[in-house]
Amino acid sequence: MTVTPAQAAQRELTDFHGRLTGPDDSAYDAARAVYNAMIDRRPALVVRCADAGDVARVIAFARRHGLPLAVRGGGHHGAGLGTCDGGVVADLSLMNSVEVDPAARTVRVGGGATWGLVDAATHEHGLATPSGIISTTGVGGLALGGGLGHLSRRFGLTVDNILAADVVLADGTRVRAAADENTDLYWAIRGGGGNFGVVTAFTFRLHALDTVVAGPTFWPAERSAEVLAAYRDFLPSAPRDVNGFFMYASVPPAPPFPGELHLRKVCAVVWCHTHGDSEAAARATAPLLDALPEPLLHAVAPMPHPALQSMFDGLYPPGDQWYWRADFVRDIPDEAVALHAKFGPEAPTPQSTMHLYPIDGAVHDHAASDTAFHYRDSRWASVYAGVDPDPANAGLVKRWTVDYFDALHPYSAGGAYVNMMMDEGQERVRASYRGNYARLARIKAALDPENVFRLNQNIEPDPAARP
Repeated sequence: MTVTPAQAAQRELTDFHGRLTGPDDSAYDAARAVYNAMIDRRPALVVRCADAGDVARVIAFARRHGLPLAVRGGGHHGAGLGTCDGGVVADLSLMNSVEVDPAARTVRVGGGATWGLVDAATHEHGLATPSGIISTTGVGGLALGGGLGHLSRRFGLTVDNILAADVVLADGTRVRAAADENTDLYWAIRGGGGNFGVVTAFTFRLHALDTVVAGPTFWPAERSAEVLAAYRDFLPSAPRDVNGFFMYASVPPAPPFPGELHLRKVCAVVWCHTHGDSEAAARATAPLLDALPEPLLHAVAPMPHPALQSMFDGLYPPGDQWYWRADFVRDIPDEAVALHAKFGPEAPTPQSTMHLYPIDGAVHDHAASDTAFHYRDSRWASVYAGVDPDPANAGLVKRWTVDYFDALHPYSAGGAYVNMMMDEGQERVRASYRGNYARLARIKAALDPENVFRLNQNIEPDPAARP
């Protein structure tokens, strides 16, 4: 009689503290689900780890049985790299502790926490660290890939604020990575994704931040060429306190948006002024707003930082169909502006969107070789996302995303933000790490020569550097 991986795990993982779920369990479908409903994979075993010891046991089990191993934090990755068919999923969601040290201005975060938990805990002390723009996103995936968001221009990327990490390596060894300990690993995890081990806990630097002045400004989509050109010229010279990403959207058909705007196609800038003073924010953004037509809506107001971080949660709940593409961008010439103005307003569904995230300001305080995140000379990260709840529209949103990306890619810097890529092949991964790839491949060979951690934007071990 053939023994299934789930049955083998029940027999072998006798000292396991978490939860084991196999295909015959009633909770299996819920346990295998990820954020992007376009991803429908059937792992042989889903393991919810309770601690670092559990993580080491699961890695050893997967290796012993020759099973692929996926590691899942929040499950948000567009390509579904936190799951697999026929393998083992190490789900870290039980490891979600958040411990704030307000005196040291640090926070220790379990590898399975979501950013909403972190934002809530740090906000109690008037502190924050850079994260993304959706609070249900997992800390681990976002942090290891870079970490772009509302605070990037002021405080840098999330990787720029990682002080230390507890990591379980492919051989089960538990180590700490920091500026003075396992320094190659510390360098690699700051942008290199989950290629080098499973991070069971992070320590992040915190910054004083309480109230922000934030929210969207909408203009008609048909005026987007004018708006984007003005935004392109304005933002790089704006004070670092000002963050604003450009987007195409359909106005959500719900409060607080006025009924006459519901589902109207717009272009927008979503602002975040980190000093929290309305008058200072108005002065800082006036050069752009005064140069443009009267907006359809300027809904910018003081709010707690966690309110901004969760602003998109309701618009993008788990279970929608997603298809993403992305690029780093140094400049946005007029030809690129015209293409955005063509494709952006043609979004096929109300949730489909394009975002241009600024990555200048404090991000540029670091050299390309300081961390694994290489594209420090870019000014934006572009993200094209086709989204809809109806599986019948999966092909529709994918075609729009790919067509949009293909049209603008010639104006890109070459690589992309790995957190927003689909499974696009090895050359695309290499392009996204550019000059840092060779060092990453050597570190990979030293720490994971068998490429156990390969279900990610994979950095292949350098054969010449294998031990």
